Amino acid sequence: MTERERFDRLVTKYQPDHQSFFERPHFSRRCFFRHAAAGVGGFLLADEALRGETESAGSVETKNTAKNVIFLFLRGAPSHVDTFDFKNLDGVTPADLAPETFGDITLPTGILGNTARVVDKLAIIRSGLSWARAHPLAQKWMQVGRNPVSASGRIAPHIGSVVAIEKDPERSADQAFPTFIALQPRNLVGGGYFPVEHAPFRVNASANGLAATNHAAGRDAFDRRWQLLQEMDGSLRGPESPFGAKATGMGDLYGNAKRLMFNPVVETAFTYTQEESVRYGSTGFGNAVLTARKIIEQDQGTRFIQIDSGGWDHHGTIYDRNSGNNIYTQTSQFDPAFAALIEDLETAGKLSETLVVVCGEFGRTPGNLSNSRLGRDHYLQMFYVLAGGGVQGGTVIGATNDSGGRGPGAFTVETGWSRDRDIRPEDVEATIYSALGIDWTTIRQDDPLGRGFYYVPLAEDDAYSPINELWGSDLDSAT
Repeated sequence: MTERERFDRLVTKYQPDHQSFFERPHFSRRCFFRHAAAGVGGFLLADEALRGETESAGSVETKNTAKNVIFLFLRGAPSHVDTFDFKNLDGVTPADLAPETFGDITLPTGILGNTARVVDKLAIIRSGLSWARAHPLAQKWMQVGRNPVSASGRIAPHIGSVVAIEKDPERSADQAFPTFIALQPRNLVGGGYFPVEHAPFRVNASANGLAATNHAAGRDAFDRRWQLLQEMDGSLRGPESPFGAKATGMGDLYGNAKRLMFNPVVETAFTYTQEESVRYGSTGFGNAVLTARKIIEQDQGTRFIQIDSGGWDHHGTIYDRNSGNNIYTQTSQFDPAFAALIEDLETAGKLSETLVVVCGEFGRTPGNLSNSRLGRDHYLQMFYVLAGGGVQGGTVIGATNDSGGRGPGAFTVETGWSRDRDIRPEDVEATIYSALGIDWTTIRQDDPLGRGFYYVPLAEDDAYSPINELWGSDLDSAT
């Protein structure tokens, strides 16, 4: 049995065909009340679950080459055939996209000209395949690394929250920043069933810095009031709170917030000059990317940063410069910020320890544009771009067709890795964990369902895997 056949068999086993409501088995009244009672009991006992009790589903070796992750999430799904899996289609692709080839990588320099400067630092996956073509479903899937409507998917924490709970023990006492920060957040997945202190810290980038980190009455007055608050009811939010783990979690949040107050490092990381903003494109997205870089440089405990860029849903007028939103407007925000991030991380000596991941939730239809709206619709084939964190630059994994199907870029013809199948979001999730030294086969025994929460689904069946070819290993054996 080939690896692809084994994977397809697992998918068929654990993701059966959908049945309509009236075809499904129904509960008796007794069965309904039994399950309802079990659910209520599980909710009431959830706070008593043992924190941190884990096991591994397999014996694996992580890459452990990265310290931090910056995830640039291009919501709406950029067209893969117009960007990182570029396909030039006569009579369709505009000449001003100006494709140029750099080794094995072809980029449209008319819209990704700045990115071309750092192409030797990039690894591009062209055999990516999403599980869904609906924005909310696919976006959440990308953030939790599993089917969001499955039982575990409904309680699943964001990948960044998994990183936070794993890496928090490594924090030093003088590190003040949250472990997981989300900049320009939109439809962001939270911490799931994890304790609240591992949820994302949500903030919008601003030249004025992080709001409410000073106090009008001054630091001395603030410290006196803080001390008074602890004397009055600090024990209610402490480790032995009579109200349980949730109250303790809120107490931890209070303490974490206090570390940000009157802290000069906060101002250094969260403020920026006009000159810095111009280098990153003078846009909201660019300023968020700039802020992410400065946060990483301060080394204050942040290990995972997500930055959202919306507006990539180009069903219509994708090449029309006169429309309000098109491939030109979107790449004009992404291109300078992404290139500056890679260059500045390298200059600061941080690129080798920071894994940068770029993707949308799926791709867009290849071939001719839609007749009515002159755009590209939802499509499962997609790309991933990675850089830094030990990833080997100039690498291309996988290839799509140049002819046949509904057009160039319609399907994978070379998978480019040892598993010899399309690369799924769960594989990228496992790759992020491996890069950070986290065992992706970990099973936590603290979930409210009592089933065990797998960091990556189906770990006991070895269904998904890190893409080790990104580090230059197994390239010769990959097909």
